[in-house]
Amino acid sequence: MVDALKLKIKTLPFGTHTVECHLDESFFNLDEQLEVRRADVDVTVEVTRKSENTYRLEVSCRGTVTTACDRCLDDLDLPVDVDYCLNVEQMGTELDDSNDELLIVPSDWRELDAAPLVRDTVLLAIPMTHCHENEEDCNPVMLDVLDSHLAEAVPGDDDDPQSETTSTDPRWEALKKLKEQ
Repeated sequence: MVDALKLKIKTLPFGTHTVECHLDESFFNLDEQLEVRRADVDVTVEVTRKSENTYRLEVSCRGTVTTACDRCLDDLDLPVDVDYCLNVEQMGTELDDSNDELLIVPSDWRELDAAPLVRDTVLLAIPMTHCHENEEDCNPVMLDVLDSHLAEAVPGDDDDPQSETTSTDPRWEALKKLKEQ
């Protein structure tokens, strides 16, 4: 699976070449625990060798990634539908990935490992917060537990009828005055 994404750029003939592979959760959890519970992503990488040291990569990723909902911790399927293009030039002795559209690799590299590029492309395609779109889709038992903990964590809430009788730290009173201004 990952070996398919190791592109033999030095021996690649001129023209366009296609690499296809299917990714599962093991691909995303190789280097670090990203908490990808399941993955079903089809990847197509089209590599075009334009000149002796110039390539164009067109990455297409389609499928789903399952992770935990940040609100209820149940499985949450997130769609992946992303395309990414990158120009690659072989020159010099150092890797330079400071430009999002151009990757400069050392001229002595025989292959280019596109796996990190694909992994980042898929992970950047999913939102930062992983929550069910509608709260009704969340696990109701977990939402009750969350609500009970939130109620304990915020004493003196304005909606709490007992807040008037509960004494609060004078520092909080000073902050409330600033907030009201």
